[in-house]
Amino acid sequence: MKKISSRDNATFKQLRLVAESSRERRKQGRTVLDGIHLVSAWFERFGPPEALAVSESGVRQAEIRDFLARHPQVDPLVFEDALFDKVSPVATPTGIIALVSIPREQQPILIQASCVLLEAIQDAGNLGSILRSSAAAGIIDIFLGPGCAQAWSPRVLRAAMGAHFSMRIHEHAPLGQIIGEFDGISISTRLDAERSIFELDLTGPVAWLFGNEGGGLTGEISGLALHVARIPMPGKAESLNVAAATSICLFEEVRQKLASRKHDHPASLPA
Repeated sequence: MKKISSRDNATFKQLRLVAESSRERRKQGRTVLDGIHLVSAWFERFGPPEALAVSESGVRQAEIRDFLARHPQVDPLVFEDALFDKVSPVATPTGIIALVSIPREQQPILIQASCVLLEAIQDAGNLGSILRSSAAAGIIDIFLGPGCAQAWSPRVLRAAMGAHFSMRIHEHAPLGQIIGEFDGISISTRLDAERSIFELDLTGPVAWLFGNEGGGLTGEISGLALHVARIPMPGKAESLNVAAATSICLFEEVRQKLASRKHDHPASLPA
């Protein structure tokens, strides 16, 4: 392992630039993964990153030592702790970061399974949480329209906890076109909707539409949804966080689909 103690090191400069600049991430098509969980998930899905860096104190962590032992083909750079702190995108550095190329988007010809469409979701934590819930609910395609946070930023990656690597994430997506071509029903949520999501048939393909944390969906996109539904809230809260609302909707769909399968294929009873 090569020890790095100078800010003039080329890899240090690139890591810092990509970690700090959304413009540079778009320009280079690269991002930075922080933490052993994300780095391990990347290795499992894509193999070695373009560059791997660990801190001097990180090398002494058992989890990082074990990871490096399992991947002897990778020769990480070891940054002095003070130097590593400068390149890490988090306030409390975890001890390991990787530079990776952002996977190219695979544009589907026709969406036939459920998907999630997002408009102007600006908070990185919210976007990451939505990605994580979507992946857990079995969603493959997620479309980010204008105004959304950058999906592959370090903050979104941390919040999503590896969800990126099991999904197709389409940034700058034409939401109206996708809704129009979708082979299923489309649903948006609104506080004053007559029907609740629990009254809708979610056993087929569903395109879920969620909008900005403060203003919701624009009228243009909201008007394209086939159904408008609400999440019942008997308590005194005015509204739900968009990430929480997304989870409730997606897992109500999961519940209905599981119940439908059990109905179609009931367990055999003993004679």
